[in-house]
Amino acid sequence: MQNSLLNTHVTTIDGEVTTLEKYAGKVLLIVNVASRCGLTPQYEQLENIQKAWADQGFIVLGFPCNQFMGQEPGQRRGD
Repeated sequence: MQNSLLNTHVTTIDGEVTTLEKYAGKVLLIVNVASRCGLTPQYEQLENIQKAWADQGFIVLGFPCNQFMGQEPGQRRGD
C-alpha cells in the first residue's frame, strides 16, 4: 500500500481508530486545537469557512492537541 495522508490512522472523537480515506477527493484543512486556549474564537471562523466551502468539497478537521500548555484536556464535551 502506498503511504499517503489518507492512509494515516486517526482516532475519532468517539475513540474509534480509522483512516482519512473517506475524505479522498476532498480539500482538507487539518488543525490542531486546544479548547481551553485563548484562540478558541478562531473556531467560529473555521466553522464559517467550512460552511462557505463545503459544497466545493472543503472540510475542516480539528484534532485535539494538549501541547498548547496543557490547554486541551482531550475529553469529549459532556463526558
